[in-house]
Amino acid sequence: MTDDLPLLQIGRGPAPQGGAEAGGCGDACGCSADAAYETGLDPLECGLDPDLAQLLMDAGLDPVQVEDIAHLAVEEDLDRGVDVTSVATVPEDAVATGDFTAREAGTVAGLRVAEAVLSVVCTDEFEVERHVEDGDHVEAGQKLLTVRTRTRDLLTAERSALNLLCRLSGIATATRAWADALEGTGARVRDTRKTTPGLRALEKYAVRCGGGVNHRMSLSDAALIKDNHVVAAGGVAEAFARVRAEFPDVPIEVEVDSLDQIPPVLDQGAELILLDNFTPGMTAEAVTLVAGRARLESSGRLTLANAAEYAATGVDYLAVGALTHSSPIMDIGLDLREEHA
Repeated sequence: MTDDLPLLQIGRGPAPQGGAEAGGCGDACGCSADAAYETGLDPLECGLDPDLAQLLMDAGLDPVQVEDIAHLAVEEDLDRGVDVTSVATVPEDAVATGDFTAREAGTVAGLRVAEAVLSVVCTDEFEVERHVEDGDHVEAGQKLLTVRTRTRDLLTAERSALNLLCRLSGIATATRAWADALEGTGARVRDTRKTTPGLRALEKYAVRCGGGVNHRMSLSDAALIKDNHVVAAGGVAEAFARVRAEFPDVPIEVEVDSLDQIPPVLDQGAELILLDNFTPGMTAEAVTLVAGRARLESSGRLTLANAAEYAATGVDYLAVGALTHSSPIMDIGLDLREEHA
């Protein structure tokens, strides 16, 4: 057996308080912890350890939703059966210690989500040692989380926990590259609704861990008048007026694809204007034209190579859908420690 570690119980026992806060939310973001209560359900009323649930809430995540995602991931992996390999090869009463370890450098996100997966699989209390927090930069070979529990349970939970942890850490790592490219400018990188169905809250959380900010979480948070809305309403002014009349307190963003569309949008009182596929030169003209009367967001044509050039024009946001729809995973693995008599 390995020497006893200064581990922390998860389950019926107490878990540590704390948790890193990283990034921040943008306008009309619906990810605050208080928002979970709007459903009329107490987010702490779930099967997770109360302290783990509180850590998730502190991160702006709904613990009930995280628990549901964890159950879905595990149930998909078991497919109404059992982990036949682990059941066949591992004694039922065996206990092991495993390290979630970074295989490459990057920014971590989703550690508490991985713990939630362990919570729904483990048949007994498990112990964790937290080496880093979400939002931290780590190097290859660095331990992220150490877990001690029944070996079968740990191996059954391994892939589901890693799928979420690697996915979220990949998004955080990609976002950090954009945030670093914009450092020293007034612009912030933010996401879109181009997320994996069912994982939006987690993926947008990963963006925050990487130093980005969130756009709207849902269609109900804010209005974004795009070309199809303009066609359907009979014009941008008509579309804007209808949204304002129907939802007077909702923030309104309007998409434009030419400079001549900006003055009428400003006249309507748009708080935010999305500049669709503008060149850096056109973007600079738009900033001068708007003169601070609305915030500006660039979308399209954006790459890490030209991010600083766009930011230098004075826009407030760079919208990057690729953060959530195209980021590669961060390579993280689980290594069991050899037990010595």
